[in-house]
Amino acid sequence: MSDIHYFNRHTGQMETEQVYGEGFLRFSYSNPLGALPLHAMVKRAAFSRWYGKRMDDPATKAKVAPFIAKYGLDPQEFADAPDSYATFNEFFYRKLKPSARPIAESKAVFPADGRHLGFQTASGIKGVFVKGQKFDLGRLLADDSLASKYADGSLVLSRLCPVDYHRFHFPAAGTPGETRLINGPLFSVSPIALRQRLSYLWENKRTVTKLETEDLGTVLLLEIGATCVGSILQTFQPGRKVNRGDEKGYFAFGGSSTITIFEPGAVKLAADLTEHSAQQVELYARVGTAMAD
Repeated sequence: MSDIHYFNRHTGQMETEQVYGEGFLRFSYSNPLGALPLHAMVKRAAFSRWYGKRMDDPATKAKVAPFIAKYGLDPQEFADAPDSYATFNEFFYRKLKPSARPIAESKAVFPADGRHLGFQTASGIKGVFVKGQKFDLGRLLADDSLASKYADGSLVLSRLCPVDYHRFHFPAAGTPGETRLINGPLFSVSPIALRQRLSYLWENKRTVTKLETEDLGTVLLLEIGATCVGSILQTFQPGRKVNRGDEKGYFAFGGSSTITIFEPGAVKLAADLTEHSAQQVELYARVGTAMAD
């Protein structure tokens, strides 16, 4: 199995991902022997709850400093000092200083730090991590009529690694509605897993929120759970207006994804996003930077 490469918007270079838990992922999703524990245990919510509770143990505080050092995180961005976190999970869903993630003046901004794939027309997606894998919008939304409305709209998949900042934000200003939960298992959403089976994205537990905006129509905001994600936690208040870049919620421990879907013709996705996505290469960009005009 090849390494995971992505283009970093901020450095202007191709980079290789440091995969947290890489050995476990490759065994579970690439080795035939991994299929039994994957389906018997790993995909189940109980496993992720158990692992999440482990990360809430005060003893895990000792993991924070080595993690920061290994993955090159910048403590100057943190809203709180590294030694102030009581557990690893508390560190994992840490807040950042507002100055660490300035919000761009564009129609829509990335909702999370992560590796992004963008497609100007959702119905035209013919490959994501592997050519030929078809994206099923109807199953993703669990609503065929809604999928029909957005079939010719733009879609952005944002993948958060365990090493990333794990709060997600609103990509545009507007008024959010209630969040709809679609239950499901918790497979990994790493490319290691998605290269084998893209449908994990629409099989996994996920949430859908409609954001009513003045100039972009109704934007669909999805959060997708994954293995070892203890929870998808919403921190916004439905019905209360939000600004572009305001916090929407956060993921507890684990890698995970968000998906942003626009109505047809509402936006033109950033050129570097669509150009790299056409080559099945993710674009790394930080929350608040330009996603679309």
